[in-house]
Amino acid sequence: MLEEAMSAAFAPPRLRERQFIAIRDLVHRICGINLHEGKEGLVQSRLGRQLRLLGLSDFDVYLEHVRADTTGKALSDLVDALTTNKTSFFRESRHFDLLRDEVVPALLARQRRIRVWSAGCSSGEEPYTLGMVLRQAIPSRTALDVRILATDLATPVLEKARQATYEETVVGDVPDPYRRTYFKCVRREPPRLYSVTDDIRGLVQFARLNLMDPWPMRGPLDVIFCRNVMIYFAKSTQERLIARFSELLAPGGHLFVGHSESLSGISHSLSYVQPAVYVK
Repeated sequence: MLEEAMSAAFAPPRLRERQFIAIRDLVHRICGINLHEGKEGLVQSRLGRQLRLLGLSDFDVYLEHVRADTTGKALSDLVDALTTNKTSFFRESRHFDLLRDEVVPALLARQRRIRVWSAGCSSGEEPYTLGMVLRQAIPSRTALDVRILATDLATPVLEKARQATYEETVVGDVPDPYRRTYFKCVRREPPRLYSVTDDIRGLVQFARLNLMDPWPMRGPLDVIFCRNVMIYFAKSTQERLIARFSELLAPGGHLFVGHSESLSGISHSLSYVQPAVYVK
Protein backbone atom coordinates (compact mmCIF):
# COMPACT_ATOMS: atom_id res chain seq x y z
CA MET A 1 0.00 0.00 0.00
CA LEU A 2 2.84 2.39 0.87
CA GLU A 3 4.61 1.71 -2.47
CA GLU A 4 1.37 2.32 -4.37
CA ALA A 5 0.81 5.58 -2.53
CA MET A 6 4.37 6.75 -3.24
CA SER A 7 4.04 5.81 -6.92
CA ALA A 8 0.80 7.76 -7.18
CA ALA A 9 2.34 10.75 -5.42
CA PHE A 10 5.21 10.93 -7.91
CA ALA A 11 3.21 10.05 -11.05
CA PRO A 12 3.39 12.87 -13.62
CA PRO A 13 0.13 14.65 -14.43
CA ARG A 14 -1.58 13.65 -17.66
CA LEU A 15 -0.37 15.57 -20.69
CA ARG A 16 -3.41 16.90 -22.55
CA GLU A 17 -3.47 17.23 -26.34
CA ARG A 18 -3.41 21.04 -26.33
CA GLN A 19 -0.46 20.98 -23.90
CA PHE A 20 1.43 18.56 -26.13
CA ILE A 21 0.76 20.79 -29.15
CA ALA A 22 2.03 23.85 -27.24
CA ILE A 23 5.23 22.02 -26.23
CA ARG A 24 5.66 20.57 -29.74
CA ASP A 25 5.36 24.01 -31.36
CA LEU A 26 7.70 25.60 -28.83
CA VAL A 27 10.41 22.97 -29.32
CA HIS A 28 10.11 23.13 -33.12
CA ARG A 29 10.36 26.92 -33.14
CA ILE A 30 13.36 26.99 -30.82
CA CYS A 31 15.51 24.12 -32.12
CA GLY A 32 13.81 22.61 -35.18
CA ILE A 33 13.04 19.25 -33.56
CA ASN A 34 9.83 17.57 -34.73
CA LEU A 35 7.81 15.88 -32.00
CA HIS A 36 5.48 13.77 -34.10
CA GLU A 37 2.13 12.43 -33.01
CA GLY A 38 2.74 9.42 -30.83
CA LYS A 39 5.46 11.13 -28.77
CA GLU A 40 3.00 12.24 -26.09
CA GLY A 41 4.08 9.50 -23.69
CA LEU A 42 7.76 10.38 -24.07
CA VAL A 43 7.06 14.09 -23.48
CA GLN A 44 4.88 13.36 -20.45
CA SER A 45 7.49 11.08 -18.91
CA ARG A 46 10.55 13.26 -19.49
CA LEU A 47 8.97 16.60 -18.67
CA GLY A 48 7.17 15.02 -15.72
CA ARG A 49 10.58 14.84 -14.05
CA GLN A 50 11.00 18.58 -14.58
CA LEU A 51 7.63 19.18 -12.93
CA ARG A 52 8.69 17.11 -9.91
CA LEU A 53 11.98 18.99 -9.60
CA LEU A 54 10.15 22.31 -9.72
CA GLY A 55 7.33 21.21 -7.44
CA LEU A 56 4.70 21.86 -10.12
CA SER A 57 1.57 19.79 -10.54
CA ASP A 58 0.31 20.77 -13.99
CA PHE A 59 1.76 21.19 -17.48
CA ASP A 60 -0.03 24.51 -17.96
CA VAL A 61 1.75 25.91 -14.94
CA TYR A 62 5.02 24.45 -16.22
CA LEU A 63 4.60 26.14 -19.62
CA GLU A 64 3.89 29.44 -17.89
CA HIS A 65 7.08 28.95 -15.86
CA VAL A 66 9.13 28.31 -19.02
CA ARG A 67 7.75 31.35 -20.84
CA ALA A 68 8.18 33.65 -17.84
CA ASP A 69 11.81 32.68 -17.20
CA THR A 70 13.83 35.52 -18.76
CA THR A 71 17.15 33.75 -18.07
CA GLY A 72 16.36 31.02 -20.59
CA LYS A 73 17.36 28.27 -18.16
CA ALA A 74 13.87 26.75 -17.95
CA LEU A 75 13.65 26.55 -21.73
CA SER A 76 17.13 25.04 -21.92
CA ASP A 77 16.17 22.44 -19.30
CA LEU A 78 13.02 21.59 -21.30
CA VAL A 79 15.01 21.02 -24.49
CA ASP A 80 17.70 19.06 -22.62
CA ALA A 81 15.03 16.77 -21.16
CA LEU A 82 13.60 15.97 -24.60
CA THR A 83 16.92 15.55 -26.43
CA THR A 84 18.27 12.06 -27.02
CA ASN A 85 22.07 11.91 -26.64
CA LYS A 86 23.00 8.36 -27.62
CA THR A 87 26.62 8.14 -28.74
CA SER A 88 29.79 6.06 -28.44
CA PHE A 89 33.45 6.14 -29.33
CA PHE A 90 34.18 5.14 -32.96
CA ARG A 91 30.48 4.98 -33.78
CA GLU A 92 29.99 4.17 -37.50
CA SER A 93 33.71 3.41 -37.69
CA ARG A 94 33.96 3.48 -41.51
CA HIS A 95 33.70 7.25 -41.34
CA PHE A 96 36.84 7.41 -39.23
CA ASP A 97 38.63 4.97 -41.56
CA LEU A 98 37.91 7.28 -44.50
CA LEU A 99 39.02 10.30 -42.50
CA ARG A 100 42.30 8.65 -41.52
CA ASP A 101 43.15 6.97 -44.83
CA GLU A 102 41.96 9.49 -47.43
CA VAL A 103 40.67 12.82 -46.13
CA VAL A 104 43.53 13.78 -43.81
CA PRO A 105 46.36 12.74 -46.19
CA ALA A 106 44.74 14.84 -48.93
CA LEU A 107 44.52 17.81 -46.58
CA LEU A 108 48.15 17.45 -45.47
CA ALA A 109 49.28 17.44 -49.09
CA ARG A 110 48.02 21.01 -49.58
CA GLN A 111 47.86 22.75 -46.17
CA ARG A 112 49.15 22.88 -42.60
CA ARG A 113 45.86 23.85 -41.00
CA ILE A 114 42.91 21.53 -40.27
CA ARG A 115 39.55 22.65 -38.91
CA VAL A 116 36.86 20.15 -37.88
CA TRP A 117 33.38 20.65 -36.43
CA SER A 118 31.47 18.01 -34.48
CA ALA A 119 27.91 19.35 -34.56
CA GLY A 120 25.76 17.56 -31.99
CA CYS A 121 28.75 16.24 -30.06
CA SER A 122 26.72 14.92 -27.10
CA SER A 123 28.97 13.75 -24.22
CA GLY A 124 32.21 14.06 -26.18
CA GLU A 125 32.84 10.61 -27.60
CA GLU A 126 32.71 11.79 -31.23
CA PRO A 127 35.07 14.81 -31.00
CA TYR A 128 37.55 12.87 -28.88
CA THR A 129 37.46 10.06 -31.44
CA LEU A 130 38.15 12.67 -34.12
CA GLY A 131 41.10 13.91 -32.08
CA MET A 132 42.56 10.43 -31.71
CA VAL A 133 42.16 9.65 -35.41
CA LEU A 134 43.77 12.94 -36.42
CA ARG A 135 46.71 12.31 -34.13
CA GLN A 136 47.21 8.84 -35.62
CA ALA A 137 46.85 10.12 -39.19
CA ILE A 138 49.32 12.97 -38.84
CA PRO A 139 52.92 11.68 -38.92
CA SER A 140 54.47 14.88 -37.62
CA ARG A 141 52.87 17.53 -35.44
CA THR A 142 55.49 20.18 -36.16
CA ALA A 143 53.95 23.46 -37.32
CA LEU A 144 50.58 21.82 -37.83
CA ASP A 145 47.52 23.74 -36.64
CA VAL A 146 44.65 21.36 -35.76
CA ARG A 147 41.44 22.42 -34.04
CA ILE A 148 38.15 20.60 -33.37
CA LEU A 149 35.04 22.56 -32.48
CA ALA A 150 32.44 20.47 -30.64
CA THR A 151 28.94 21.85 -30.06
CA ASP A 152 25.67 20.63 -28.65
CA LEU A 153 22.36 22.07 -27.56
CA ALA A 154 22.20 20.15 -24.26
CA THR A 155 24.12 21.69 -21.39
CA PRO A 156 24.41 18.54 -19.19
CA VAL A 157 26.13 16.47 -21.89
CA LEU A 158 28.54 19.31 -22.63
CA GLU A 159 29.55 19.36 -18.97
CA LYS A 160 30.23 15.63 -19.13
CA ALA A 161 32.18 16.09 -22.37
CA ARG A 162 34.44 18.70 -20.82
CA GLN A 163 35.21 16.35 -17.91
CA ALA A 164 36.47 13.79 -20.48
CA THR A 165 36.10 10.92 -18.01
CA TYR A 166 34.27 7.71 -18.92
CA GLU A 167 33.48 4.37 -17.35
CA GLU A 168 35.29 1.25 -18.51
CA THR A 169 32.20 -0.04 -20.35
CA VAL A 170 32.16 3.12 -22.50
CA VAL A 171 35.89 3.07 -23.23
CA GLY A 172 35.53 -0.58 -24.27
CA ASP A 173 34.40 0.66 -27.70
CA VAL A 174 37.87 2.15 -28.31
CA PRO A 175 40.34 -0.07 -30.25
CA ASP A 176 43.26 -1.22 -28.11
CA PRO A 177 46.01 0.90 -29.77
CA TYR A 178 43.99 4.07 -29.23
CA ARG A 179 42.92 3.13 -25.70
CA ARG A 180 46.49 2.44 -24.58
CA THR A 181 47.80 5.69 -26.06
CA TYR A 182 45.05 8.21 -25.41
CA PHE A 183 43.43 7.16 -22.12
CA LYS A 184 44.66 6.92 -18.56
CA CYS A 185 42.99 5.08 -15.72
CA VAL A 186 42.02 7.55 -13.01
CA ARG A 187 40.10 5.17 -10.74
CA ARG A 188 40.98 1.49 -10.48
CA GLU A 189 38.24 0.32 -8.13
CA PRO A 190 34.99 -0.70 -9.89
CA PRO A 191 33.55 0.88 -11.85
CA ARG A 192 36.90 1.83 -13.35
CA LEU A 193 37.15 5.33 -14.80
CA TYR A 194 39.32 6.44 -17.70
CA SER A 195 40.22 9.98 -18.69
CA VAL A 196 41.13 11.23 -22.16
CA THR A 197 44.76 12.44 -22.22
CA ASP A 198 45.54 16.14 -22.24
CA ASP A 199 47.06 15.76 -25.70
CA ILE A 200 43.65 14.97 -27.18
CA ARG A 201 41.63 17.22 -24.89
CA GLY A 202 43.76 20.15 -26.01
CA LEU A 203 42.55 19.72 -29.60
CA VAL A 204 38.86 20.11 -28.72
CA GLN A 205 36.91 23.23 -27.81
CA PHE A 206 33.34 22.72 -26.53
CA ALA A 207 30.53 25.25 -26.86
CA ARG A 208 26.76 25.29 -26.56
CA LEU A 209 25.08 25.97 -29.90
CA ASN A 210 21.56 25.71 -31.20
CA LEU A 211 21.82 24.74 -34.88
CA MET A 212 18.77 26.88 -35.60
CA ASP A 213 20.54 30.03 -34.34
CA PRO A 214 23.19 32.12 -36.15
CA TRP A 215 26.59 30.42 -36.10
CA PRO A 216 29.51 32.44 -34.70
CA MET A 217 32.26 30.58 -36.61
CA ARG A 218 33.32 31.93 -39.97
CA GLY A 219 35.08 28.95 -41.53
CA PRO A 220 36.20 27.65 -43.85
CA LEU A 221 36.02 24.19 -42.31
CA ASP A 222 37.66 21.08 -43.73
CA VAL A 223 35.41 18.49 -42.10
CA ILE A 224 31.94 18.63 -40.53
CA PHE A 225 30.43 15.73 -38.62
CA CYS A 226 26.68 16.11 -38.04
CA ARG A 227 25.50 12.57 -37.49
CA ASN A 228 22.19 11.29 -36.17
CA VAL A 229 21.01 14.84 -35.49
CA MET A 230 18.97 15.71 -38.57
CA ILE A 231 16.70 12.68 -38.19
CA TYR A 232 14.71 14.81 -35.73
CA PHE A 233 14.20 17.62 -38.28
CA ALA A 234 11.65 18.16 -41.04
CA LYS A 235 12.93 17.92 -44.63
CA SER A 236 12.74 21.68 -45.07
CA THR A 237 14.88 22.20 -41.95
CA GLN A 238 17.36 19.56 -43.12
CA GLU A 239 17.69 21.31 -46.48
CA ARG A 240 18.42 24.67 -44.87
CA LEU A 241 20.95 23.07 -42.54
CA ILE A 242 22.79 21.29 -45.37
CA ALA A 243 22.96 24.60 -47.28
CA ARG A 244 24.52 26.29 -44.25
CA PHE A 245 27.03 23.46 -43.83
CA SER A 246 27.95 23.77 -47.51
CA GLU A 247 28.60 27.49 -47.18
CA LEU A 248 30.92 26.86 -44.23
CA LEU A 249 32.93 24.06 -45.89
CA ALA A 250 36.14 24.80 -47.75
CA PRO A 251 36.33 23.58 -51.37
CA GLY A 252 37.04 19.86 -51.06
CA GLY A 253 35.66 19.84 -47.53
CA HIS A 254 33.73 16.78 -46.35
CA LEU A 255 30.35 16.47 -44.62
CA PHE A 256 29.64 13.30 -42.63
CA VAL A 257 26.03 12.53 -41.69
CA GLY A 258 24.49 9.52 -39.94
CA HIS A 259 23.91 6.34 -41.93
CA SER A 260 20.20 6.69 -41.23
CA GLU A 261 20.20 10.22 -42.69
CA SER A 262 19.96 10.11 -46.45
CA LEU A 263 20.20 13.37 -48.39
CA SER A 264 18.03 11.95 -51.14
CA GLY A 265 15.07 14.22 -51.77
CA ILE A 266 17.03 17.20 -50.44
CA SER A 267 18.32 19.88 -52.80
CA HIS A 268 22.04 20.46 -52.21
CA SER A 269 25.29 21.20 -54.05
CA LEU A 270 27.48 18.51 -52.47
CA SER A 271 28.87 15.45 -54.27
CA TYR A 272 28.37 11.91 -53.01
CA VAL A 273 31.50 10.10 -51.78
CA GLN A 274 30.16 7.00 -50.03
CA PRO A 275 27.17 6.23 -47.80
CA ALA A 276 26.59 9.24 -45.51
CA VAL A 277 29.67 11.12 -46.76
CA TYR A 278 29.62 14.14 -49.13
CA VAL A 279 32.23 16.55 -50.46
CA LYS A 280 32.02 20.18 -51.58
